[in-house]
Amino acid sequence: MKSLNLTFKTNKGKKHLLKLSYANSDLDAKTVRQAMDLIAAANLFVKGDEQLCATPLAAKYVDTVDTVLFNDAEKTTNK
Repeated sequence: MKSLNLTFKTNKGKKHLLKLSYANSDLDAKTVRQAMDLIAAANLFVKGDEQLCATPLAAKYVDTVDTVLFNDAEKTTNK
C-alpha cells in the first residue's frame, strides 16, 4: 500500500506527521506543497494551544509491502 506522508512543524517547533493512506499517487511536488500550504493556513489541526500543521517541512510517498506468514482467517470463513 502506498501512502503520502506529510511532515509539518507545529507552532511550538515539534514535528507532526499527517499520513494519507488513499492519496493520489501521481501528485507532483508543486501540487503537494500547495496543498500543504493550504492545510497550514486553514489551522485545521489543533491540540490544545498547539497548531499541529503550522509549517510544511517535507512530503514523501511511502510504499509498504505486506508479507503474510499465515492467515487462519481464510480457513474459518471458507467453512
